[in-house]
Amino acid sequence: MGTVLSVNLGAARPSEAADIGRTGIDKHPVDGPVALRAPGPRDSGLGSGVVGDEICDRRHHGGDDQAVYAYAREDLDGWQAELGRQVPGGMFGENLTTAGLDVNGALIGERWQVGEQAVLEVSSPRIPCRTFAGQMREQGWIKTFTQRALPGAYLRVVVPGEVREGDAVTVLHRPDHDVTVALAFRAMTLEPDLLPRLLAADALPEKIKVKARQRAAKQADQA
Repeated sequence: MGTVLSVNLGAARPSEAADIGRTGIDKHPVDGPVALRAPGPRDSGLGSGVVGDEICDRRHHGGDDQAVYAYAREDLDGWQAELGRQVPGGMFGENLTTAGLDVNGALIGERWQVGEQAVLEVSSPRIPCRTFAGQMREQGWIKTFTQRALPGAYLRVVVPGEVREGDAVTVLHRPDHDVTVALAFRAMTLEPDLLPRLLAADALPEKIKVKARQRAAKQADQA
């Protein structure tokens, strides 16, 4: 069982690093309950699955498959030591900063109950972008983040509900495969030969499964 250390929301602000000139990546902890709900399609839905959190670039972020983003405090502490600076909860753009939960070791399709009501499903890893690099202001940040393969997890909202700081996170279900968030990230970035292994995880977004099928077909042709 894990714990929610903070629930983090972001408001739009100008950013030269963002393709559309503004971003909501800089998130900060809030007091009191925050509602989670399925936001619908990325292009025509509500954006974030976290009420009060702003998604600016709807082409690349938000929607049901990226409704909520979680990152482990233990991994933030590792980055904090490596970078020699404070990395507060929300700085990576995560909505839920957790403790006691192996976020990167979570299986795609794994389901978590957060608090008394909300049920979330692990859908995919986070892939770093220019906006994230602009937020961190670290030379070579995208390369560094990618090499570490500690991406954090995007989650779908299966059952809506309110969450708050201190809520318990209970793993309700783990699928019968070995595709973790970290493995999916490695396959999608530096180790594309791993892509066919992702096909075991039916809960992955369809766009990722298409890439996995294409890679599997290519490997079959070369065999």
